[in-house]
Amino acid sequence: MGVRLRFTLLYVALFAISGAALLAITAAISVGSSQPAGHPLGPMVAEQMEIAAEAQNRRLLFGALIAMTVMLLLALLLGRAAASTVLRPLRKITVATRRITADNLHSRLDVRGPNDDVKALADTIDDLLTRLEASFSAQRRFVADASHELRTPLATMRAAIDVAEAKPAAPAEVTRLTDRVRAELDQLERLLEGLLILARAQHGAIDGRAPLSVRSLIPPGIPVAGDDFVIVGNPVLLTRMVSNVVDNALRHGEPGGRCQVILSPGRLRVENDGPMLDPDEVWRLGRPFRRLGTARTGSGTGLGLAIASAVAAAHDGALLALARPEGGLTVEIRLGPCMLAETDDVEDRG
Repeated sequence: MGVRLRFTLLYVALFAISGAALLAITAAISVGSSQPAGHPLGPMVAEQMEIAAEAQNRRLLFGALIAMTVMLLLALLLGRAAASTVLRPLRKITVATRRITADNLHSRLDVRGPNDDVKALADTIDDLLTRLEASFSAQRRFVADASHELRTPLATMRAAIDVAEAKPAAPAEVTRLTDRVRAELDQLERLLEGLLILARAQHGAIDGRAPLSVRSLIPPGIPVAGDDFVIVGNPVLLTRMVSNVVDNALRHGEPGGRCQVILSPGRLRVENDGPMLDPDEVWRLGRPFRRLGTARTGSGTGLGLAIASAVAAAHDGALLALARPEGGLTVEIRLGPCMLAETDDVEDRG
């Protein structure tokens, strides 16, 4: 039951109780005033006057009941209108709040009017948005600072490895150690890059949107079925989203098995052949560092599908992972209406 209906029923109930009390008081007064007090012309005249008074009281009560019914219906209409009027500022606040996203946290409701409960609610929401904006700004600054601060020691370690390896007559153990450390640094750099992209997508830092052909985002050599369509978004992030999903299918599929991309209006689906997966556990794959069992561990960072899911969400889309009944995985990217575009002025990245 909505708030407007509850307010309406409350108004009608209050009117009904007040009207019933008024009728009861009127009936009591009418009965008290119609009691016979004798008549100088005799008991027969008094009896006739009593009958006439009772008939008049019945007509009065019947008319009052009819008027009460009509007023109840009128109270229902007036109560609905009054509830709508009372709740109109709240509906405006709701609509304005829904338009505020991570990209426009600077917006405020800025409700004008008397200092009543509605304005207090709007001011509270504005204060909350101010705190959220400050928090998001601090997180974005942290991401930028972390990118610089973490890349510097990585570059220093790479330089130290190169110097150690370049020394004349370097022992074989040093060469093996430097190769191993360089591989770990490569993995750490990929992890860092993935975390930065994930943070950027989750914080809604999406700029440079352009219309793109979905087929042009798919890595070469991957079979594609279905008709191409156009989406609008950041070319770098969308390319990373599609490549991560395809790379995940290739990495964890059966060796020599099938990996195919299927396009349909507003959807991109990647299927591969692989081991049987637990449908109740597959949903975890869209979260950072989540894998299914030891078979799905390896050289990856554990961020591929999490990045793809965050990029899709930042573009008003969604990622859904489903276990295939015959084995393997289906990863479907559902694109929101604002991502879809006409086929004119498409940036071809193929």
